[in-house]
Amino acid sequence: MNKKVWIFQFKNELKQKGPARASWYVGWYDLEGKRHSESCGPGSRGKNQVEKRLRRLQSELDMGVHKPASKVTWKDFRQEYEDQIVSRLAASSQRAVKVGLATFERLMSPGRVESITTKTIDTFVAARMKDRGKNQESVISPATVNKDLRHLKVALRKAHEWGYLPVVPRIKMVREPKKIPLLVTAKHFEMLYREGCDAAKHPCSPGQGYSPAEWWRALIVTAYMTGMRINEILSIRRADVDLESGQLITRHKDNKGKRDERLPLHPVVIDHLRPLAGSSRLLFLWDKNLSQLWDEFKRIQTHVGIHLDCPEDHKHTPSCFLYGFHDLRRAFATVNAPHMKAETLQKLMRHKSYTTTLGYINLATQVEDAVANMPVPNVLRKDAKDEKKEADPT
Repeated sequence: MNKKVWIFQFKNELKQKGPARASWYVGWYDLEGKRHSESCGPGSRGKNQVEKRLRRLQSELDMGVHKPASKVTWKDFRQEYEDQIVSRLAASSQRAVKVGLATFERLMSPGRVESITTKTIDTFVAARMKDRGKNQESVISPATVNKDLRHLKVALRKAHEWGYLPVVPRIKMVREPKKIPLLVTAKHFEMLYREGCDAAKHPCSPGQGYSPAEWWRALIVTAYMTGMRINEILSIRRADVDLESGQLITRHKDNKGKRDERLPLHPVVIDHLRPLAGSSRLLFLWDKNLSQLWDEFKRIQTHVGIHLDCPEDHKHTPSCFLYGFHDLRRAFATVNAPHMKAETLQKLMRHKSYTTTLGYINLATQVEDAVANMPVPNVLRKDAKDEKKEADPT
């Protein structure tokens, strides 16, 4: 027998329980010389298991591939992961990761990290799909489940790198329905610009030098004409805007690309930004709670009579029938996709992945191309002579 691996029973257990009820153990020294032991159960079944375990350990040690099981608990790993990795992310990303990991912990109550397998993930997905959604009488969306799975996958890969998890479980994403993305139409944009912004009440601070209408027109024009995310727009520093050269800089800490980008501005955008070029540090100064910004945007839309159709089968809320700020960004991408090179659109949208940009290009071109090139049966075609007769009855 290899002196690094052996089978035994504890004398105290033998004395208290007897040979038939005392557990069988396998002991071994790992490749680093550390001593380990593992229980395989009592009786003949325990002895069979311990002999199988012994042969496997001998093979792993002889081949130099043995890795001892980790005793790190999920809670300890999660705390370490959040302290060392998650804490370096942006605040919004930190919240999303913590929510995803907390949800996994709530539904699965994992013990040791090494116990997490592909079956654990599948069980989590099945349980998560039954959680209630934001709207009453609805369940969580597949997109939300996939968001949790993406955060969980990154965390488990790190657990594997740290030696806490021998094998990273296979994580299969939930299939999401392919929906037509919502985007602000040209007609609705005109309604917001002409009438909606005039109804705006905020922001309204003493000595700001511009009206709420000017502030909101500059905001929606910037979003519609640059494709910037709302958080990017609200974070624009006055010092990063050069109205003479027509450029602005979006900073790495304010965008999802995590890099500084210099963006050209259309003359229309520049004209709308000029009234806001005051002495404040931020160009779009909003000194209220951000939730009030969304409330004001909803109120402006309601004022001009915007009421969208919601195809979802759930108990509707007022937000179901109105645009969000991201719909202005989608409008920019979809309107410009047919007229720009993919690389240019990707840069302007600041997408990390070309695949994301390609989705907007396909949305803008595929449907129209498919309809234009659709074959028409002969029975539906007008004969050229008939067309000529209709044009010249004589």
